[in-house]
Amino acid sequence: MRLFALAAELERRGEPFVLATIVRCEPPTSAKPGAKALVREDGTVAGWIGGACAEPVVVREALGALRDGRPRLIGLIGEGRSSLGRTEGIVEHTMTCHSGGTLEVYVEPHLPKPMLVLIGGGPVVEALATLGQATDYSVVVLASEVVSTELEQLRLTRRASVVVATHADSDEDALRTVLRSGAGYVSLVASRRRADAIVERLARRGVATERLARVKAPAGLDIGAETPNEIAISILAELIQRQRSEKSLPGQAESTHAPAALMEAQDPVCGMQVQVATARYRSEVSGQLVYFCCGRCKQAFDEDPEHYRLAPAS
Repeated sequence: MRLFALAAELERRGEPFVLATIVRCEPPTSAKPGAKALVREDGTVAGWIGGACAEPVVVREALGALRDGRPRLIGLIGEGRSSLGRTEGIVEHTMTCHSGGTLEVYVEPHLPKPMLVLIGGGPVVEALATLGQATDYSVVVLASEVVSTELEQLRLTRRASVVVATHADSDEDALRTVLRSGAGYVSLVASRRRADAIVERLARRGVATERLARVKAPAGLDIGAETPNEIAISILAELIQRQRSEKSLPGQAESTHAPAALMEAQDPVCGMQVQVATARYRSEVSGQLVYFCCGRCKQAFDEDPEHYRLAPAS
């Protein structure tokens, strides 16, 4: 029950996590159906999903699920065992140093609602707030004068979107503040001419070119929108398009905000990929760190390191 209490607390705080559950096994396995583990976005694990060989694979798949938002069923197949024979809907991993049994694990991401931050006011912001809530966004409306203080209190990740619509000189200051955040989408409700002028002034104020390139202006898809409601619909359509296109690329990295746990190294003994940040077993040879999935692989390596070819972190 502690695992579910932790899950509830993370949901309350709006932190993403993955719940991994063993749904089937073929002995010999130490873990049994119903065993669960919770994987956080930094790769740390609470609970237990199997031995030291199984856990790194589950963690890697869990982090992938956090990136693309898709659950997956994975099969951990012991050495010498045949394939599960069900290719559709299951990701298979051969466990060369596993106990010999087979585990099937359901990996389910739990992501907070995507955040939509609206800066300013007026009919477009009001329509966006209503439409955003109806499409299951977590909507926050900020007045331009409190952006610098309130924005720091929000957890703006790549899944967060910010729309600036103060329709005043404060657009410039608001954008400058927003571009220092980790928001994945930043847009400005303004005419193209006014938007170009604002971006030019920000450049003169020293805002880096790569940051300015993140600004979508004018905001929204070009659907010929004219009324405030139509403009709001075009912006929301653009947000949905972006969100769905990212989900369609399951291998897509999390850009510069990717957690350190995504760095991997190959276990030179069994060939498995190991999460560098959370690896429990490691050795140093000639100033180079070598990572292992379990103590047994480390012991084999330490007894005869020249026998194995070193594989650097990827």
